[in-house]
Amino acid sequence: MASTSSEPTDELATAVGRYVLGELSLGRAAEEADMSRWEFEEVLENAGFTSLYGPRTDDDLQRELDVARDIDE
Repeated sequence: MASTSSEPTDELATAVGRYVLGELSLGRAAEEADMSRWEFEEVLENAGFTSLYGPRTDDDLQRELDVARDIDE
């Protein structure tokens, strides 16, 4: 799964950056870094970032609501 090296990989750095910018969800960023979600959260915490859950914008919230409504139909 995760690299055994203590040096961050390009994939990890890219995944962290894209997560922090809101381009990737926590789970997707962890996948791209080849880590579990929990390992990735630990990397974020060690780097001083807080994991963000749920929609980040009103548009994200609206998309999630639309999906939830479609599931119910």
